[in-house]
Amino acid sequence: MKALITGIAGFVGSTLALRLLRDGYDVVGVDSLTDYYDTTLKEKNLELLDSGRRGSRLTVLRADLRDLDLRELLVDIDYVFHQAGQPGVRKSWGRDFSFYIESNIDVTQQLLEAARTAPRLKRLVYASSSSVYGDAETYPTSETLRPQPRSPYGVTKLAAEHLCVLYAANFGVPTVSLRYFTVYGPRQRPDMAFTRFLRAIKDDRPITLFGDGEQIRDFTFVDDIVDANIRAAESASLENGAVLNVCGGSSVSVNEVLGIMRDVSGRDVLIDRYEAVAGDVRRTGGDSHQIRQFLGWSPRVQLEEGIARQWAWVLESDG
Repeated sequence: MKALITGIAGFVGSTLALRLLRDGYDVVGVDSLTDYYDTTLKEKNLELLDSGRRGSRLTVLRADLRDLDLRELLVDIDYVFHQAGQPGVRKSWGRDFSFYIESNIDVTQQLLEAARTAPRLKRLVYASSSSVYGDAETYPTSETLRPQPRSPYGVTKLAAEHLCVLYAANFGVPTVSLRYFTVYGPRQRPDMAFTRFLRAIKDDRPITLFGDGEQIRDFTFVDDIVDANIRAAESASLENGAVLNVCGGSSVSVNEVLGIMRDVSGRDVLIDRYEAVAGDVRRTGGDSHQIRQFLGWSPRVQLEEGIARQWAWVLESDG
């Protein structure tokens, strides 16, 4: 089997690639290595992939998807894992919004157009986000509730998700959208909370915390996210256009997370508190009933174990 991973140099993309290579897949990866964060970290992810590949089963294209012949790229692809996109709630306001439109909506639409005629394609898995829910009407939040994103980033993720549903309904493109709930784990992006927090603890620096810390998040370990992607891709019975939550079931406050980090590290946690940021929601928490029912998926890594594994990675890493 042959898989295409967009955004292969990123956090989830590189972790997914390692798993697929280990499982015997041939993998083609595309990444433009944008400078949203230090590109040397992405280069390290690619080096890790290269060192772990077997034979010639890994091909990496350093390119913008919009500059490639996507129809040609998909000719011999069985599974597409569309992880690429512009992340970040806070940066999506103002002038940067146009880049979010290009990276999260336009690229997805072009990929879906190419997928219409891909002869071997069995599944296109789109990486959506719990940001589409905004301040949800109820918790735990099910896929049937009305999305109401609170940030431009969330708007673009929802728009791309709608495109996946439309191409499935109108052209039979075998899409599935996975709504990730706060992914964490080794090689997490440096701008994301757990990496920022743990590196500050390592360096005996104060943690920068926006808001009062009582905001609640549903944290999901990256290996569980990868497992959900592969199950979604390989499922022959999943309805085209399906939308599924992928959530760790560990809805806890940020203050509780800091307590776990203190216990795991055995160090004091210093905090500098700032006002909450526009677009950040007060709470997330997903209902995982549908993904359990259709894919037999459930999270395996509990929050304490996952934070311990990310702490070990922070201690070993240079960044």
